[in-house]
Amino acid sequence: MERQGILAVVSGFSGAGKGTLMKELLARYDNYALSVSATTRKPREGEVDGREYFFVSKERFQQMIEEGSLVEYAQYVNHYYGTPRDYVMQKMAQGKDVILEIEIQGALKVKKRFPDALLLFITPPSAKELCRRLVGRGTETIEVINARLHRAAEEAAGMEAYDYLLINDEIDRCVEEMHRLIQLQHRRTVFHLDFLNQMREELKTLDARSAIEEA
Repeated sequence: MERQGILAVVSGFSGAGKGTLMKELLARYDNYALSVSATTRKPREGEVDGREYFFVSKERFQQMIEEGSLVEYAQYVNHYYGTPRDYVMQKMAQGKDVILEIEIQGALKVKKRFPDALLLFITPPSAKELCRRLVGRGTETIEVINARLHRAAEEAAGMEAYDYLLINDEIDRCVEEMHRLIQLQHRRTVFHLDFLNQMREELKTLDARSAIEEA
């Protein structure tokens, strides 16, 4: 049976460890593809088109919106970011399980367009631990950290929209749990309709005598 890839959407608070989980998951298993977003911002030093992002002009991005060629898109700080539909569909057709790491608003848009997508929400074991991790980075001011915590409080209102909650308290366990949930999605009946129809048709004409004779 030819394998069709699964679309998994991963969201979580800033500081929950999403990036670390994604890197570890892709390092351990070769059946995953991390979706590459399109953006209108300029490449930063070291970034490569098609690896970190697909860098496009605002005109081209607007065209992609009008053509319906984006799974979801949003605007942040005067720049557009979006998920190209063709890239996702191509990887899934190749049997890759595609992971979209996006925010809640984008995740809900994806679920609307792809009802069979799997939505996973990543969180630390407690709010205090989230604060500790953000402070522990040592790269941001207290004002920025408080802004991130405020944003997390707003995002927390949408957690029930996700299929599963992953508590990132131990990286190895969380990676394996994420892997199991995504692979379990492959067994959903909606992804095996051809097999189910074939089974129904065969059962209609099956005769025990013929099975005995063949044995």
